Amino acid sequence: MNLTPFLTAAAALLPALLMLAAALQPRGAALPSLWRRMQVLSVLAVAAALASLAATLIGPGAAGMPGLAMTTVGAWMAVLVQFLGTVIAFFSARYLAGEPGQPRYVAALGGVLAAVQVLLLADHWLVLIAAWAAVGLALQHLLCFYTDRPFALLAAHKKRVADRLADGLLLAAAGLAWNDLGSGSLSALSQAVQAGAASTALQASAVCLALAVVLRTALLPVHGWLIQVMEAPTPVSALLHAGVINLGGFVLIRFAPLLEAAPLARGLLVGAGLLTAILAGLVMLTRISIKVRLAWSTVAQMGFMVMECGLGLYTLALLHLIGHSLYKAHAFLSASGVVEDTRLRLMRGRMTPSLASMVVAPVLSAAVMAGVLAAVAAALPAPAWPWWWSGVLALAWAPLLWLPARGEADAPGVPRSVLTGAAMVVALVLAAQVGHALPFGVTDAPQHTAGLIALAGMGLLYLCLVRMQLPSPGLASWRRWSYAGFYVDEFVTRAALRLWPARWTAAH
Repeated sequence: MNLTPFLTAAAALLPALLMLAAALQPRGAALPSLWRRMQVLSVLAVAAALASLAATLIGPGAAGMPGLAMTTVGAWMAVLVQFLGTVIAFFSARYLAGEPGQPRYVAALGGVLAAVQVLLLADHWLVLIAAWAAVGLALQHLLCFYTDRPFALLAAHKKRVADRLADGLLLAAAGLAWNDLGSGSLSALSQAVQAGAASTALQASAVCLALAVVLRTALLPVHGWLIQVMEAPTPVSALLHAGVINLGGFVLIRFAPLLEAAPLARGLLVGAGLLTAILAGLVMLTRISIKVRLAWSTVAQMGFMVMECGLGLYTLALLHLIGHSLYKAHAFLSASGVVEDTRLRLMRGRMTPSLASMVVAPVLSAAVMAGVLAAVAAALPAPAWPWWWSGVLALAWAPLLWLPARGEADAPGVPRSVLTGAAMVVALVLAAQVGHALPFGVTDAPQHTAGLIALAGMGLLYLCLVRMQLPSPGLASWRRWSYAGFYVDEFVTRAALRLWPARWTAAH
C-alpha cells in the first residue's frame, strides 16, 4: 500500500491542526502560558507550511484525504497566511496586555487561521463553503472583541449579512455544478471545463461564484463594513486586511478554468472590480485618518485584484495579493509610525503637483516600463503582459512621477523626484517579471476586449485624480460626495438592517 499521498495530505493539513489546537486551549489557563503556546504552535505551523510547499514543488501528488488537495497556489498562500498569522500572534500578545477577553481572542485567532488553512486545501464544494463560512464565524468574535463599541458591532453585523448572502450564492454555484457533472470535486470540475465548452449550468455556476466573491471581498456596494471595523483591535485589522479579505482572490485563481469558460462571470468581475477601484481610489484622497485611508486603500486594491482575475491575469493577481498582504500587515502593525510621518507632512503643507508633470507622467512611466520589459525579455524567458496592461500600469504608477508646482516649500529637486519615481517603477516592473518566473502553477488567459475597457476605466480614474489636484471652487461639492463615499454605504446599511434587524443598545 502506497502511503505517500496520505502522508503528503497529512503534512499539508498539519498547519490547520496546529492552529486548531491553539484555538482549543483551556480558557482558564494563565495568560502568559496561553500566549506562549499560541506563539509556539504558530511557529511550528509556519515550518509545516514551508515543508508542505517544498513537497508540492518537488513532486506534487494527489491528496490522500477526501475533499482535500494541495495545489501549488494553495501551498504558497498557506505559507503567506501562516507567516502573517504568526507575526500577528506575537504582536497581539503585547498589544492586548491588560485587556479582558484575551482567551477569547486567542481562540478566535486560532480558529480563523485553522479555517483559512482548510480553505486553501479545499478540493470539494462542501469543504470550500464550510471552511469559508468558518472563517467568517471565527472572525466575528475578533471584530466584536470590544462589545461596547456600537459601530464595530454594526460593521460586524453588516459583514454577517454579506457572508450569509455569499454562502447562499456559493451553495447555488455548487448545486448547479454538482448537478451538471455529478460530482462536487473541484479537480473534476476543472478537468471537465478544460475538456470541452462549459454548459449553461456551469456558466450560471460561475456567475454565482463571482457574485459570492464580490460580497466576500467587500467590493462596492458592500464595502462599508470593511471601513467601519477600524474600531476593532489593530492586529485584527491587520489580519483582516492582510489575510482574510484576500481569500476571494485565491478562490478566483482556483476556479480559473471555470471563469475562462464563462464570459458573463468574467465581465461581472471586471466591471465590479474596476468600478470599486475607481470610486474607492477617489474617496481615499479625501480622508485624513490613517486607518480609514488604509481601509479605503484595501477596498481599491481588492477591486483592482478582482479586475485582474476577470481579465485572466492570474499571475499578476497572485503577485498583487502577496504584495498587498505584506504591505498592509506592515502598515497596520506600524500605524503609529505612519501617523507620525503623516503629521510631519501635514506640518509642511500639501504639495500641489504641477499640471505639466501630471500630463507627462503617464508617458514617462510607460517609457520606463517599456525599457525594463525589453531588457528583461532579452535576458530572461519571462512572459510579458499584453500592451494594454502596460497602459493600465503606466496610469496607475504615473503619480509616482508627479513633480511639485514651482515655488512649493520643502519640495525636493526635480532630478531627485524623477529618479526616485522612475526607480520605483523599475522596481515594480522587475518584481512583477521575477514573480512570473516563480513556480506558482498559474496559467494566464488574457481577455483583450475586457482589457481595453479596463484601460479606458483607468484613464478615467487618472483624469479624475488630475482634476482633483487642481484648485477649483467648483470641486467642493464633488469632494463632499467623495468624502461621504458617494453615500453608497448608507443605503446598504439601511437595506441590511431591514433584511436582518439588530439592536446593540438596551431598550428603555
